[in-house]
Amino acid sequence: MASIGVVGIFFAFICFVIFHHMSNKGWHLINWPIIGMLPEIIFNLNRPHERLTELLEITGCTYLFKGPWLSDMTFLKTADPANVNYIMNIHFTNFPKGSEFRKIFDILGDGIFNSDSDLWKSQRRSSQALITHQRSYKFLVKTIHDKVTRGIVPVLDHVCRQGIVMDMQDFFQRFTFDATCMLVTGYDPGCLSTEFPKIEFAEAMDAAEEAIFHRYLWPETIWKGLRMLGLGQERKLKKAWETLDRIVAEYISRKRGERDQRLESKKEEEGVDLLTSFMIEADAMASKSSADKFLRDTILNLMLAGRDTTSSEPQGIGQTERRAQAIIPPDEGSSYRLFSTEQVNKVAYLHAALCESLRLYPPVPFQLKVPLQPDILPSGHRVDPKTRILFSLYAMGRMKSIWGDDCLEFKPERWISERGSVKHQPSYRFMAFNAGPRTCLGKEVALTQMKVVAADIIHNYHIEVVKGHPVVPSASIILHMKYGLKVRVSNRWA
Repeated sequence: MASIGVVGIFFAFICFVIFHHMSNKGWHLINWPIIGMLPEIIFNLNRPHERLTELLEITGCTYLFKGPWLSDMTFLKTADPANVNYIMNIHFTNFPKGSEFRKIFDILGDGIFNSDSDLWKSQRRSSQALITHQRSYKFLVKTIHDKVTRGIVPVLDHVCRQGIVMDMQDFFQRFTFDATCMLVTGYDPGCLSTEFPKIEFAEAMDAAEEAIFHRYLWPETIWKGLRMLGLGQERKLKKAWETLDRIVAEYISRKRGERDQRLESKKEEEGVDLLTSFMIEADAMASKSSADKFLRDTILNLMLAGRDTTSSEPQGIGQTERRAQAIIPPDEGSSYRLFSTEQVNKVAYLHAALCESLRLYPPVPFQLKVPLQPDILPSGHRVDPKTRILFSLYAMGRMKSIWGDDCLEFKPERWISERGSVKHQPSYRFMAFNAGPRTCLGKEVALTQMKVVAADIIHNYHIEVVKGHPVVPSASIILHMKYGLKVRVSNRWA
């Protein structure tokens, strides 16, 4: 009994020491016996991105995180642009996505996000050829116009008339989901409407993204054990996976039927969705099952890439609106109007405001890399095939060493040159669209969507964030606002 009492006292003392250190936000990392730095994760589950930023600032942009003994939770975490450039560009071939990434993102199959080497090169060539084709651009312009006139405008007018508080994040997610679904599959799911319907595919995608994030927080043996037992986040992921597979299979089946009918009638389309285009490549495969898997993986990867494009922050809306007047004819400056893609591309400040939003709030807040061969990073850290390197895009946008003392300010002017044009920033400093050979193929598509939507909304509506509404990032592989963005909307010209 005495020994039990001694153990209890010792355990209580250890807990006291840990809690004492955790209560001090300025505390430095401590590598505890046996448990390593695990308490650091546990006590910051509600603010992982913010805490990682604090630690990278304290440690000079790079530090080694050690998990519990005998676990696979040791990471080299960095926000150093030199390291990022070395990994993503200079020594790109030594830092593929690798087996670690594929295990965590197994739901994406053999799609472009998971693939490496020849398979990745082949998929990238095919995707780039389709996305940059003139037919695809025509389809993009038509899709954006349709979603603005039949989705954005009716919904915002409805919100204005009703005088209700709206979640702007949900609104934009509905728009990007509909637009991406139309571009990828040719179908409009009608997510953006005055009824604000629940969309099964979108909910499954959110659940999958949250579950995948938790795989980064726990040792592989734990999340694999939960998967085997069908518990916790792994249970949610399994259900989401089944939902996504079922819906994508329906898209593929329906598209095959439509394509067959179109071939029989010899009808041509002005613009073609990506699913129709990829079916030509799938037709050359040995079996229908392999073709279906290729299409399934391709669609899911493209949907993930397009759906979670972020939109402009509410900060700077007034400045952006004033700059936008430069492209409006004098006799139309005080009336309702919608903008064309050609018009919005002339407004440097609008582009700058979007880049500034993406600097502070990158859609994908972190990335994981593992080297094939031992290497030494520019920061001096040695890495080998057992080293998992995690670099934080969220933290990079908040490093004084990268962006200056005003790095936390929303300041579009930092992107404008003295001549009034947009300043170029190397992708290893501004990684919202990735860097090096894996730079996002849909960058221009995403920017075009954001510019048109931002200009149309800013010119025609006044957006005011509800006072006191908390805006903090959620714990997910995609950077969402935990509580959404509650706003009031009014029509400027009503």
